[in-house]
Amino acid sequence: MVLPRFLLVLCSASMVMTSPSSWRPDASSFAGSTSTAIFPPPASTNATDVTTYFPDPTEVGHAGPTPTGDEPWVAETAPAAPVKADTYPLVNPSKSAGKLAFDPMRSWGNLSPWFSVGDVFGLSEASTAVPAGCELTQVHLLHRHGARYPTAGSAPSAFATKVHAAATSSGFAASGPLEFLNTWTYKLGEELLTPFGRQQLFDLGVAFRVKYGHLLKGFTDLPVFRTTSEARMVDSALNFAAGFFGVQQYKGAYHQLINIEDIGFNSTLAPFASCPNAQNKAAKLGYEVARNWTLSYSKTAISRLQKYVDGITLNAADIQGMQELCAYETVALGYSAFCELFTEEDWRGYEYAIDLGLWYSYGPGNPASAAQGIGYVQELVARLTRTPLTEFATSLNATLDGNNVTFPLNQPIYIDATHDTVISNVLVALNFTTLAADGPLPVGHRPKHQSYTAQHLVPFASNLVGQVMSCPVSPRARDKRPFIRFLLNDGVLPLTGVAHCPKNKHGLCEVDGFVRGMKERIAEVDYTYDCFANYTVPWPDPIIDGRMRK
Repeated sequence: MVLPRFLLVLCSASMVMTSPSSWRPDASSFAGSTSTAIFPPPASTNATDVTTYFPDPTEVGHAGPTPTGDEPWVAETAPAAPVKADTYPLVNPSKSAGKLAFDPMRSWGNLSPWFSVGDVFGLSEASTAVPAGCELTQVHLLHRHGARYPTAGSAPSAFATKVHAAATSSGFAASGPLEFLNTWTYKLGEELLTPFGRQQLFDLGVAFRVKYGHLLKGFTDLPVFRTTSEARMVDSALNFAAGFFGVQQYKGAYHQLINIEDIGFNSTLAPFASCPNAQNKAAKLGYEVARNWTLSYSKTAISRLQKYVDGITLNAADIQGMQELCAYETVALGYSAFCELFTEEDWRGYEYAIDLGLWYSYGPGNPASAAQGIGYVQELVARLTRTPLTEFATSLNATLDGNNVTFPLNQPIYIDATHDTVISNVLVALNFTTLAADGPLPVGHRPKHQSYTAQHLVPFASNLVGQVMSCPVSPRARDKRPFIRFLLNDGVLPLTGVAHCPKNKHGLCEVDGFVRGMKERIAEVDYTYDCFANYTVPWPDPIIDGRMRK
């Protein structure tokens, strides 16, 4: 499951040919065609077996000294928290041509690479470092896959198809900033992780080991980490494990559970597959809202760019496609000429289209969002209380969640891999109302203040971390109790909206209070109704908590 490409509901790509007498078609006939590469070379798989010439490290031996050191513990022992800021080796559009300080990469919504968001969620005094006097005892990580290729039939490939159709019919001629289109080819695959996407998850695994490695000392058996069956999900999980445990060690260091991601199979990491209303007209509301916004904001860019191309008539779908090509080519190929075409205002408009789509299709504004995320909340409560799950009326999988081998309850570290839309669902189910404080998002203009932005919530490799720690109940108290708080992309989240969790400058809540609040939230979310009932979402859509009232 991915945040949908809103192009699908935009008007069909139109192409108007100008009279050949007024211009000369300079574009190559291959412009817009798809170019691919395959590695390893196909012939190599049929070659004579030569593996005996290349023994593995265990056969070679002579490894040198191998004693290990102690586990790192940066989250608790360092005086400052680490910060994620770079996207090396990608060429950042804001620096590729000596541009202004505005960074387009941070306006790509769910296509942005993840970075530390600081105090954007409102807790200016909070740090991701463990508060003084507290001792970390457990962590829960829910992360998105890394950067990937676009989905089949999405805006980038549709634009390429339009360009190639023009090149192979009456031709076209591009000049100025669009001149590169004359020889441009489409070099993107579909949905698989890009090299940078693999790096993101490897780095996330390394970072998690450096921050929380000390918790491995609390295991009495191998950890169980979870992901789903889609290729990019498995690759993300394996790259994380390689970074966390080490390339030579990871295969024997943990158990990788792979949930089937397909219609008819229950999984809290792919809850849309068991919730029919996640795929009906109500779920498509974000498409329509984003479509209308794109038709509006793209007018300026169409007017500015059209004069540089003859033989192709640009429309809103093309502008969206080129902006997505900027993002996808950058995370796949390292650089994209499309990035140079757009102004800060263009990027603000694009980003808000993504925000609208996420809010109304997968966020607080969709009536089935809380229901889709509530299964993960049930698992979280079970893990926090070490209580086996016995009721499976949501997206829980009775076979896997009901087995203490595949769903252990005694781990100091829990790692789950999922999609951007699911993280959005879970945030709604957890009832983190601060994120929805400025909702519903207006559909006709960008608001001056906006608490809900996709680039902060669900970028590529987004990571939601629940930190469980033992802390004094008051500054002068000696007694300690278990507390929990949540970090989203290194930003501490206020637990506003969670019953029994009073305001706290560090985002902390006593575990007992948090669990009580979550049990109440689970009870109030009507999974059967929200996922299966036949209802109509009112418009304007007033929903801000991801639930449909009867």
